[in-house]
Amino acid sequence: MIVFSCFDGISCARVALERAKIKVDKYYASEIDKYAISITQKNYPDTIQFGDIQNWRTWNIEKPDLIIGGSPCQGFSFAGKQLNFNDPRSKLFFDFVDILKFYKPKYFLLENVKMKKEWQDIISTYLEVEPIEINSALVSAQNRNRLYWTNIPNIKQPENKDINLEDILEKNIPSKYWLSIKERSYMDRETRDGRTHWDFKHHSDTNNAKSSTIVANFMKGVPYNVLIDRRGNNCFRYDCQFVNDESCNCIDGDSYQESYNPNKTIRKFTPIECERLQTIPDNYSDSVSNSQRYKMLGNGWTVDIIANILSNLKSN
Repeated sequence: MIVFSCFDGISCARVALERAKIKVDKYYASEIDKYAISITQKNYPDTIQFGDIQNWRTWNIEKPDLIIGGSPCQGFSFAGKQLNFNDPRSKLFFDFVDILKFYKPKYFLLENVKMKKEWQDIISTYLEVEPIEINSALVSAQNRNRLYWTNIPNIKQPENKDINLEDILEKNIPSKYWLSIKERSYMDRETRDGRTHWDFKHHSDTNNAKSSTIVANFMKGVPYNVLIDRRGNNCFRYDCQFVNDESCNCIDGDSYQESYNPNKTIRKFTPIECERLQTIPDNYSDSVSNSQRYKMLGNGWTVDIIANILSNLKSN
């Protein structure tokens, strides 16, 4: 199979094709981020790299059997400014459309975030298919709802693998991943009843089965969703009578800013944990710095979701 991967990132599509046992004869990749490219070339050195997707008309590639991509989502994401097609990154979707019209591949797949119905309908009109919504929680330990537009037939929801957060966490966490007092001060806060509370809706908790969506956004150097790791220290309120007692469950949206214990409780996910949340092999991204790993993994795909979709190619 000849594959043209637009907005290739770290080649999660290539991992998914391999996992779906689909033989790749040539894999063309369009990517501009040098760190993403270095991760891809470490794992798949035979990848034929091109640059900016906007220059695709100058490229000389064989007619692909499959064109796949996840066009930049910043203009659509509810976590962003929601500029929709006015965002130059989201306008790149139309390059994807032009590429499909030019090459007319047998199959295509486009992934993007959940978005306003009016924007979703525009994409559906251009691609002439309706998307299927799949939550990565079915195959991984994170909640990550995404839309997938494809002409690959017989797409179904993947089987629930019942993978929970505790299944992917590393046991011995190096000290560099625990947040300092200064770093914790950058976390989301909200004011209610005249008092400052921590806002937990974007943070993961080892008391929950699934993590929040892993995203590429950083807030003043701290990952958008950090982990409240209660495995070693159940409680971190100074005034709690059940401190270090397994029955304690006082970490919630009503915990006050001044009640945080400086002991190890809030930390970043490790890069390997983020890889596992995306069902990417351990250390797949270890050729770049940790900050770049977080960014690349947050922008990546949940591999097992893509593999589930692509597995339908074998019977068609």
